[in-house]
Amino acid sequence: MLRRIVKSIVCILVAFGASAAGAQYPEKVITMIVPFAAGGPSDTIARILAQTMSASLKQQIIIENVGGAGGTIGAARAAKSDPDGYTLFVHHIGHSTAPALYSKLTYDPIADFEPIGIINDGASTFVSRNDLVFKDFKEFLEYVKTNKDKVNMANAGVGSSSHLCDLLFQEALQTKVTLIPYKGTGPAMNDMLGGTVDIMCDQSTNTTPHIKGGKIKVYAVTLTKRLGSMPDVPTADEAGLPGFSMSTWHALYAPKGTPKPVIETLVKALQTALKDANLMQRYADLGAEAVPQERATPEALAAHLKSEIDRWGPIIKKAGVTVN
Repeated sequence: MLRRIVKSIVCILVAFGASAAGAQYPEKVITMIVPFAAGGPSDTIARILAQTMSASLKQQIIIENVGGAGGTIGAARAAKSDPDGYTLFVHHIGHSTAPALYSKLTYDPIADFEPIGIINDGASTFVSRNDLVFKDFKEFLEYVKTNKDKVNMANAGVGSSSHLCDLLFQEALQTKVTLIPYKGTGPAMNDMLGGTVDIMCDQSTNTTPHIKGGKIKVYAVTLTKRLGSMPDVPTADEAGLPGFSMSTWHALYAPKGTPKPVIETLVKALQTALKDANLMQRYADLGAEAVPQERATPEALAAHLKSEIDRWGPIIKKAGVTVN
């Protein structure tokens, strides 16, 4: 309660200062918090965005990696930051699943943040180790059903996008397999490359280099349309799981109380960045797509965040994976 009161006072002071400063924002370096370690997919998405937005804002944006606890440590840091426009926050779909996954969150994903806009839609891919070769995704699914007591499915840890895909996959297939959580995508992928684990559903930003290098097999992507970078790989929906879709979307936020003029400036910078040809190509190379302008808005993000919280809550609770 005391923290919220103090923050409200700070918000009033910042708003007063913003109205005085007006068009001068930004006047110094901006920090963009990423709640995961450097080198991961969220970090890559954020760094490309930060570089492009820096050019538009004519001010440097630096990345601060604050990893741990499925992104909740970084989110808490961002929520408690001064709402002056100099701390931003990039998170993926995990921002919407945290309320169901974590019973003791120290922040509210909606109430403690100002939405700026959605950044991208990111595909995940269903892959297997190289010696498990199936003719198509239907054979992949049949193998999982037939061998459910023996199949193991790796993920990057509870609350990660790969873990969420595992849960959605089991729900759609009405079949449970052994889920093996790792401390990050790197160790999970290393064990797949080494033949220790059988299958994964992981972000294309992680799997694409290994797929193109012939080190793992790919069977389907999780978006509602095929990826331009892998046009021959079908969607899960068209290949055997009707209605299945999952986007590991990322979005940009600021701490609650960040002045409206500052948010408006950031929205314009985000939209300008997402039209940049270099950014669009770099995202496409990772199997991600920059969203159209109408989705890069506070209103679109607020609505999407709420809908994703409503979607994932029942799935996570049914799976019984709440973390204390």
